Amino acid sequence: MKAWLLLLGLGAPLAGQSSLGEAAEQARRAWLAHDAAALVAHSPSLVLQIPGADPSSPLGRAQAAELLSRYFRPAEERVTAVGAVREVEPGRGFVELERRYFRLLLGRWVLAELRSEP
Repeated sequence: MKAWLLLLGLGAPLAGQSSLGEAAEQARRAWLAHDAAALVAHSPSLVLQIPGADPSSPLGRAQAAELLSRYFRPAEERVTAVGAVREVEPGRGFVELERRYFRLLLGRWVLAELRSEP
């Protein structure tokens, strides 16, 4: 199964980072901690592509953080790793996070999604 989380719009550098790889690592840590506010804190707008939904139009920070918080709520992440990292044009980058995602189902944690680039 090919699927991914796509975050576009990392136009503004995140605090304390100077490369796309460092921004990707900060995004990975925020995702793993389910810290939606930190994940979107420095992005004026971004496009979300999350499982079970069509890609969004560009969203502001508050709306993106709320949607991500709702997505995080019923799940526990065990592993999040940085996959693809590439600058698609000057000042714009693509980062893919590889994840193993568990959901609570009938009182038991079960693997719900395994996402990775091919």
